Amino acid sequence: MPGLSTYTTRFGSLEDYQKGEIDLIDDDPRRYAFSNIFEVASNARPYEKIAVGRNRQYVLETIRAEGTSSWRTAAHDEFALVMDGTVEIRLRKLGAGDPGPGSERGSTDVAGEPSGPAMGHVVARRGHMTLLPVGAAYQFHADQPSVILLQTQEGPDTVFKWADIIQTEA
Repeated sequence: MPGLSTYTTRFGSLEDYQKGEIDLIDDDPRRYAFSNIFEVASNARPYEKIAVGRNRQYVLETIRAEGTSSWRTAAHDEFALVMDGTVEIRLRKLGAGDPGPGSERGSTDVAGEPSGPAMGHVVARRGHMTLLPVGAAYQFHADQPSVILLQTQEGPDTVFKWADIIQTEA
């Protein structure tokens, strides 16, 4: 039909992504962090939690899943969206002797393996989202490098690299 634009959706991965672009209308791009999560993950250490978006205390963290993470817990629900690859998410209840997350925001490490009962596991692939519930500990495992986008709250190990990932006009 005349006058209709054609758009193509292209899904990225760690091995094949196109760096994002910004179309500016009437604004200053330095006020926003537009990033390509695959580029951020490709330059990250395994399980480094790099903020790529922020709204008050909430952040979106890009995580490069590779090998097995430590056990973690949070004082609030978190959501893990697998953007590339396959990630196994292991869930355990916290036991009576396990240190809880306290009132800290963001997730914290659990020393060793939680003593509570296993809650099961999820094998999540690209596009799958998993709830990481309060009161539980979780551990990620990926045989091949994968990418997780974690919705959480800003925590003590949230890494801000705005200057490295922000895009400005060319």
